[in-house]
Amino acid sequence: MAITIQKWLLIILFLHIHVLNIVAQLPDLRYGSCGENGNYTENSTYKNNLNTLLTSLPSKIDNYGFYNASIGQNTDRASVIVLCRGDVELDDCRVCVDNVVEKIGQLCPNQKEVFGGYDECMLQYSNQSIIETPSLSVRYFLWNTANASKPEEFNQELGKLLENLRDRAAQGGPLQKYATGNTTAGLQSIYALVQCTPDLSRQNCFNCLTDAYGNMPQCPCLGKIGGRIIGVRCNFRYEISRFFTADVPMEAPPPAGNDNRTVPTGTENITPPTGKDDKTTRTIIIIVVSTVTIVILMICIAVILIRRRKRKLVKEIQSTSVDDTSIAESFQYAFSAIRAATDDFSDANKLGEGGFGPVYKGKLQNGQEVAVKRLSADSGQGDLEFKNEVLLVAKLQHRNLVRLLGFCLDRTERLLVYEFVPNASLDHFLFDSVKRRQLYWERRSKIIGGIAKGILYLHEDSRLRIIHRDLKASNVLLDAEMNPKISDFGMARLFELDETQGSTNRIVGTYGYMAPEYAMHGQFSVKSDVFSFGVLVLEILSGQKNTCFRNGESVEDLLSFAWSSWRNGTTTNFIDPMLRESTGLIRDIMRNLHIALLCVQESVADRPTMAAVVLMLSSFSLSLPMPSGPAFYMYSNVTAETSLIQEYNTRMTNSSEVAKSNSIGSSRNEASISELYPR
Repeated sequence: MAITIQKWLLIILFLHIHVLNIVAQLPDLRYGSCGENGNYTENSTYKNNLNTLLTSLPSKIDNYGFYNASIGQNTDRASVIVLCRGDVELDDCRVCVDNVVEKIGQLCPNQKEVFGGYDECMLQYSNQSIIETPSLSVRYFLWNTANASKPEEFNQELGKLLENLRDRAAQGGPLQKYATGNTTAGLQSIYALVQCTPDLSRQNCFNCLTDAYGNMPQCPCLGKIGGRIIGVRCNFRYEISRFFTADVPMEAPPPAGNDNRTVPTGTENITPPTGKDDKTTRTIIIIVVSTVTIVILMICIAVILIRRRKRKLVKEIQSTSVDDTSIAESFQYAFSAIRAATDDFSDANKLGEGGFGPVYKGKLQNGQEVAVKRLSADSGQGDLEFKNEVLLVAKLQHRNLVRLLGFCLDRTERLLVYEFVPNASLDHFLFDSVKRRQLYWERRSKIIGGIAKGILYLHEDSRLRIIHRDLKASNVLLDAEMNPKISDFGMARLFELDETQGSTNRIVGTYGYMAPEYAMHGQFSVKSDVFSFGVLVLEILSGQKNTCFRNGESVEDLLSFAWSSWRNGTTTNFIDPMLRESTGLIRDIMRNLHIALLCVQESVADRPTMAAVVLMLSSFSLSLPMPSGPAFYMYSNVTAETSLIQEYNTRMTNSSEVAKSNSIGSSRNEASISELYPR
């Protein structure tokens, strides 16, 4: 039991003292697309109208997660529609919509029409009326790549369930048209959710969902264990595991007949209770109160026990980690020194703000530049525990990890002092058309190798096995010599050295970089970081973000484009044009692409370990197996012509490095893997 609590203490530590991440990153959109209505200009009336709508969205969304409105006339008219999933709480809905607004603006800057969202909410704005268009307007197909065990029986039971839910959702009142349910097909369970925007009439909701079901043959959904069709006005989804949090009862319909009573919006028509109903209500209240009381007592007892064991563990850590008081003193800074270094925490020195407090740039008396994180006062840790845990983690040091230099404790002040990394993060260079020119191939190769060595240290060479869980371009900082340093361990999980995998119900990280088994089932291991590393390498090679990668006029997922380019022998089209001039190094570049595709394979078992990756990057005499398909795909209905370039395949055929193994078939595991197909 002590080992378990120690592990949780270390997890809490990483959440409190995660390495410097200057700019907080929102999760990437689950889906998103730009319309074809053109761009608006700065200071235009349309932009002003659109800004008015978007800035007021959080306060306008009703308690059921819906809002639509229009402002302006003719070509200056801006319309917006928002719909949150029926089981999402209002506060979570508002946060979700805020994130969509920010991300969708980055995806399609100055576009007049945009559509996108996460699993919990979706948003569309346009210069054309959305409110007056009650039709489906399918925007995305998503499906699970795994087949049902008995496809015909599965499809038959699924059809019955969807039709039943369509009827229930259509009967919903003006506040919510949403229904969930489940059934079984043989030994497989089927869970489904359908929803319409509540402003649709009963018939329009019915027609919209009927049209959505009719589009299933166009989406490779039939016979798959999961599928989803997303439209502006209605949508549905099904999986073999429960993906919604609760069944939400529909509000009562308005009174019928000649009853002239006024029923306020959002209330139910309640008839006077009978004696029997009164007894039932009393019984329910007694059961609920008793249950809540027992749960509260159990939580209190658990908290007390955990605190007692935690105090015992602190003493153990103190005895093993801080035997020499001089060591503690060497890590501890005086508050006056930190205050002077940051000019009393002036706004001019503020680098950013993270989840645990602001970050400031400072300069110590010896001239050393540092980054100081000022933790919030209500973090809840004791001083001794905080100090010993900082010292424990400070020993986890590597040249490719941002280094924790020390800490400061002064009354309520708790400060963490990191080395200052001057060149910000990799994404500032990689995704900037001008700065990317500084990343010539030798420099990119060094960055890839450094990241691999840093992750290998976390997985195998540190005192504990650490799974980062949020490896991405914005979490790789670059020092003055452009050496990579992995940062932000706020989502990391710690394992004992004999542990290999874990699971969680709370999925954290960034979509696009998540391994499928983690994104869908919460299962993570060292191979989860390997998948994220592979995605990151593909971004470094292409100079493009992993979502909504543009290839000419088409928009598709970066992994899909890398895989199709590899299979079709058109890999030069995938490589960043700034690297194509390095013809003498094309062999090195293509080998890195080969390794990246091995890392993003769907099968967890087929992905190499980071130790194998480091070996493959450093040893060109090592033959590489042929990769199987990546886990996620995103197809566009817009296809662009690509030239057939075969140079790497020719080089690999004539090279002794060609793998002797046959091409590995695309394997399936228990992960729920969705494919995106925008219409």
